[in-house]
Amino acid sequence: MRTQEFFKLLDQNKDKYLLFEYSPNKLVGANYHITEVKHITVDSVDCGAQTDAWKETIIQLWESPNEIDKTEYMSVFKAKAILKKVGSLKSYEPESEVKFEYSNLNFHTAQLFVNDYLIQGNNLIIKLAVEKTDCKAKDLCGVPEVIETVTSAEPCCSPDGNCC
Repeated sequence: MRTQEFFKLLDQNKDKYLLFEYSPNKLVGANYHITEVKHITVDSVDCGAQTDAWKETIIQLWESPNEIDKTEYMSVFKAKAILKKVGSLKSYEPESEVKFEYSNLNFHTAQLFVNDYLIQGNNLIIKLAVEKTDCKAKDLCGVPEVIETVTSAEPCCSPDGNCC
């Protein structure tokens, strides 16, 4: 999701609470804070000697140990106010990819991309996902594209397969 798309989503849901799902059915705690916003320019060279450059907006989420029992999530309105303040100090690149940096005791520090979002009652839930590493120069390096196939010894519509 682009930074401008994320901000537009926040603008459309100002009256909701902002939740982040960092793994399926696992939410960042209600005690989270937005502790840093990074405006990143990536200038890279891949293994095929191809250069590339792009920008990212990385929003860091941190769970405060002093508020471990907090149950009310940050409002979208408050999050938007924090991000607006950041934008007044350092401008956003609207077309940059927005990512969220997060970790807790059971989840490694990672930069997570926005995979989807869900509006559930009074909550705007941002669904995050880990992005796998990849070789960008497969053609140049002779790396075959692997297509994952799933095989089963049992036909998909066996009488006891419950497929109908």
